[in-house]
Amino acid sequence: MNIAIDGPAGAGKSTIARLAAKKLGFLYVDTGAMYRAIALYLLWNETDIDDEEELKKALERININIVYENNVQHVFLNFQDVSAEIRSEKVSIMASKTSALQPVRDKLLNLQKDIATKNNVIMDGRDIGTNILPNAEVKIYLDASVEVRAKRRFDEMKNKGENPDLESIKLNIIARDEQDMNRKIAPLKKAEDATLIDSSYMSIDQVVDKIISLEREANKDK
Repeated sequence: MNIAIDGPAGAGKSTIARLAAKKLGFLYVDTGAMYRAIALYLLWNETDIDDEEELKKALERININIVYENNVQHVFLNFQDVSAEIRSEKVSIMASKTSALQPVRDKLLNLQKDIATKNNVIMDGRDIGTNILPNAEVKIYLDASVEVRAKRRFDEMKNKGENPDLESIKLNIIARDEQDMNRKIAPLKKAEDATLIDSSYMSIDQVVDKIISLEREANKDK
């Protein structure tokens, strides 16, 4: 059984997918973390992402693993735990750019599909239902208003001891939406057979329960 969750930045995909996977006993595949890890490596090495040959050589030097310890996700980049580093705003912006590049997508596509073939998975991202898992039994497009998504990101950063600016976060989200929805390769969009869930005024538990009910409905039809 494969469950695909797509949606824009800040819609709560990772949080929702992780909790739903735990309740269902599924494997959670955090594709965003994979793309962020690549973006972090490219930033660290000041890679010219517009130079395809330089980009391909850099990608060959990248090894990514996602490990769960006590239900906590750890992302390893070349065997170094970068779970905290990949959550910075700078990495988010870079990941949005690089995830639209074909060599980067090719790097992760086969790995993601192989995992989904061998396991019951919940996978979240921008093009899971439209591109990576087009035959997923359950497809969800998780959305929320820009204002709600910006406030969530603001609160998250405040809780980490940072001093964010709400308006700047909102503008970054708007810019990222524009970039994700209009990129040439695998743009963000709702799959025709996906269920739209607007989480703006829903609790996390309500969204998780909705996903579990969709999974049960899909199982009845199998």
